[in-house]
Amino acid sequence: MNRIVTLDEFIIRRQIDFPYASGELTSLLRDLGVAAKIVNREVNKAGLVNILGVADSQNVTGDQVQKLDLYANEKFIDCLKNSGECCGIASEENEDFIPLPGVESKTGKYVVVFDPLDGSSNIDVNVSVGTIFGIYRRTSEQDDACNVNDFLQRGTELVAAGYVLYGTSTLLVYTTGRGVNGFTLDPSIGEFCLSHQNIQIPDRGNYYSVNQGYYLKFDVEMRRYIDHCSDMNLRLRYIGSMVSDIHRILFQGGIFLYPNTRKYPHGKLRLVYECNPLAYIVEQAGGKAITCQLQRILELPVEHLHQRATVAIGSPDMVEEMKAFVERYSAAPTFP
Repeated sequence: MNRIVTLDEFIIRRQIDFPYASGELTSLLRDLGVAAKIVNREVNKAGLVNILGVADSQNVTGDQVQKLDLYANEKFIDCLKNSGECCGIASEENEDFIPLPGVESKTGKYVVVFDPLDGSSNIDVNVSVGTIFGIYRRTSEQDDACNVNDFLQRGTELVAAGYVLYGTSTLLVYTTGRGVNGFTLDPSIGEFCLSHQNIQIPDRGNYYSVNQGYYLKFDVEMRRYIDHCSDMNLRLRYIGSMVSDIHRILFQGGIFLYPNTRKYPHGKLRLVYECNPLAYIVEQAGGKAITCQLQRILELPVEHLHQRATVAIGSPDMVEEMKAFVERYSAAPTFP
């Protein structure tokens, strides 16, 4: 029988992999694990308490804010305040970043960006949702409060990223730039336990994931590629929670697409909170992540916190195939 390795134990063992192996990032990842457990508890009992449904507000990007979104947002912020390793957070649910005070004269060296509950509109119909997070080393002076430039770093500067999938089982998947590992929550002991080591995405898969209801609103090259996927008898799977769709592709192969439409000419997904962290994970697992204009996601300049982007992400051969369709059929200039 294999020995159980908990998330905390694994993080401590891997501390030597961190560029700054002094314990701060280790502690920060553990704080995120604690927050995930708290949110998981509420997600699993959401039907029993009055936190289901829509709150009477919209977030800064115009989406309806679900009640559970607000709860998850608050809990992640609370947990990130605890250790003092984080000097500021930026959340999809907040208009601006939030500086965090030091703890016992300790000033944090990292900032955290996150989407507290991706796909939260699925909660009311008991479909999987998730949390996405990314961690950057601050660029501002450590003795000062963090500033917006700490959060406007390209995805190539991420020091860690991960997601939590709240589904039939609860999984936490993360990377610090040394491969991707997954941990399943064992509710009997309340610990995330190593269940998927050194995850590698297949070169190809049998799935494509796109909101095909918007087919007629996509550019012609994207419609041609979707037609190709259908002609190849690939299976269309679209959950409406990016974490859930990417999770399937990470393990079984495939491609996830969110192109620009007439309503969202620059794309809909958030570069800081969704695209960059998940692109970092997929690339660490051997996949590729580009925009539908063929730019590498992680190299995109970040101009503001709620910047949107298009995305094509998943198995490397399939992303390259999509790229060839864009180059062949696009009327607009693309990027190398």
